[in-house]
Amino acid sequence: MPLSTSILLIIALAPLVGCLLAGFLGKQIGRIGAHSVTILGLLVSCSLSFYVLYQIGFAGAPAYNHDLYTWFQIGHLNASVGFMIDRLTAMMMVVVTFVSLLVHVYTIGYMADDPGYQRFFSYISLFTFSMLMLVMSNNFLQLFFGWEAVGLVSYLLIGFWYKKPTAIFANLKAFLVNRVGDFGFLLGIAAVLYFLNTLDYATAFAAAPTLVGKTLALTQHTHWDAATVICVLLFIGAMGKSAQVPLHVWLPDSMEGPTPISALIHAATMVTAGIFMVARMSPIFELSPGALSFVMVIGATGAFFTGLIGIVQNDIKRVVAYSTLSQLGYMTAALGASAYAGAVFHLMTHAFFKALLFLGAGSVIIAMHHEQDMRHMGGLRKYMPITWITMWIGSLALCGVPFFSGFYSKDAIIEAVGDSHRWGSHYAYLCVLFGAFVTGLYTFRQMYLTFHGKERFKVVEQHGHHGHDDHDDHGHHEPGVLAHPPKESPWVVTLPLVLLAIPSLLVGFFAVKPLLFGNWFGSAIHVAPAHNVLGEMAGEFHGALDMALKGLNPIGPFGLVLLAFVIQTYIYLFNPAMAGKIKNALKPLWTVLDRKYWVDDVYFAVFAKGGVKLGRLFWKAGDAAVVDGAMVNGSAGLVRRISAGVRRLQTGYLYHYAFAMIVGLILLLGGYWLIGQ
Repeated sequence: MPLSTSILLIIALAPLVGCLLAGFLGKQIGRIGAHSVTILGLLVSCSLSFYVLYQIGFAGAPAYNHDLYTWFQIGHLNASVGFMIDRLTAMMMVVVTFVSLLVHVYTIGYMADDPGYQRFFSYISLFTFSMLMLVMSNNFLQLFFGWEAVGLVSYLLIGFWYKKPTAIFANLKAFLVNRVGDFGFLLGIAAVLYFLNTLDYATAFAAAPTLVGKTLALTQHTHWDAATVICVLLFIGAMGKSAQVPLHVWLPDSMEGPTPISALIHAATMVTAGIFMVARMSPIFELSPGALSFVMVIGATGAFFTGLIGIVQNDIKRVVAYSTLSQLGYMTAALGASAYAGAVFHLMTHAFFKALLFLGAGSVIIAMHHEQDMRHMGGLRKYMPITWITMWIGSLALCGVPFFSGFYSKDAIIEAVGDSHRWGSHYAYLCVLFGAFVTGLYTFRQMYLTFHGKERFKVVEQHGHHGHDDHDDHGHHEPGVLAHPPKESPWVVTLPLVLLAIPSLLVGFFAVKPLLFGNWFGSAIHVAPAHNVLGEMAGEFHGALDMALKGLNPIGPFGLVLLAFVIQTYIYLFNPAMAGKIKNALKPLWTVLDRKYWVDDVYFAVFAKGGVKLGRLFWKAGDAAVVDGAMVNGSAGLVRRISAGVRRLQTGYLYHYAFAMIVGLILLLGGYWLIGQ
């Protein structure tokens, strides 16, 4: 049975209705009304998304691709609003709405004391609507609208606590870095229109083979392959949105926003928009091995080098942020190896366990009265058993331990990159392989510092103090000193943790065969036969259980994770003083990682300060000297000088005027005489 247009409209618009009600009628409907209408909208959207996934993925419904509304038409160019719902879209819709629904519920507890409660619910519902428009679109123009809308809402949410200077700096940084990527993305869309004469996905993908042999002439002697130009430009957009090196610098700073948006935007949905987009554009990317090599090398570099930074972080949210950068690198490396299904599969499993880790970190932050420094935690497992268990599940899934969902997607990516024969694959394989060891180092360090070992905080009872600190007062208390003992978070916080822990544990086991090796995505993803690394791997796949048992092999990624576990267990449980000794012994390396390879410093010195200096130069040389000085003031001065000279002729004496008339008459007669000659 074909999908109903009305159902798809309800899925997309239900979060928007909730956003408008909470945003414009927030005072009238109050806090309960704001979270009720937004959660109801998400519940409707999520339920119908599961229905759509069932219909398309399992009940045999055909893919849906229809224009709903024509925005404008110029000649052959038709700009419309429409939906393209195939298995790739249906899976993304479920991931977006399910994680968003749980984040909405979690927010009731996390933002309980915040004065901007209704505004926050309005923003996160608007984000969900924007993300759905992005993934459901059937044309490049609508994709760009969703792309920019999620960027705008991300800006609003990162700077949600607008009285914090660090939050305002972070949202400006995110906005500006994403503009760099979006400029490339817009040029890529323009290149698609230039070469393929359409903005519609289906038409563009059908015409994609005509790109072979076409070039873009930059100069008389410089010609670039058309497909490569399109793919690289589109991927630059993905580099910004999905925080790939070197446009990754905005994501760790975005942790200045409230924890629920860290889970929603910077783990599960927005940062995966670039991954989804490249997978959607697979018919074009498959035409350019050069662009795919570029994608693979960029992704693998991020997977390893940004993960290393996570090892030296002390803020519990920033550790998870750097792990997000690393895992996005894994997905991108898979895209470069033409293992699109592997990238999207890891996108799905990562959405569950990374949202779980962010929300778990938020639960810890609530218990610690908004303390985020892990050096002031320790021993929390006895106070917060549910948070402790669920975060261990998320951590083991992140590390790719066999039988957890992250193992099936991450191990497949490592193997696919290793099997790839594309340029750069050897370097990429080493990065993603040793990235598993790095992942284990920062993940186990985080868990031990937070939940295990001795307590590194003290409780000083403050009589007359009720509730925990206001979120706006973050950081205005003495580190490591709590007004009350830590306690488990309320059910609105722990229920989403449990509901995310279940797919983090199980979804990989059941989904690995159809998604990776069963061609479940069908025509939604196109892979050239010569590039089909997952197809080659399918011959060695004999079921999820067999894959997990083989994954227990100590010579491979699991062995590296096990080594990291042994190292961190010894250091943080048996010999805590060792951590300081290692830091001192590796001081130069630690400094490099602590300064994040100086990338932020270079950007700030060159682009931020350089931009200010360039602006000042244009102001002084252009505006002040040329416009104000020469053109405005200069012309006024010239008129003033001329008028001053002319004014001297007006003396008021009759004999001066008579003399001037006689001189004028002589000149006039002399002129006539010359003409007559």
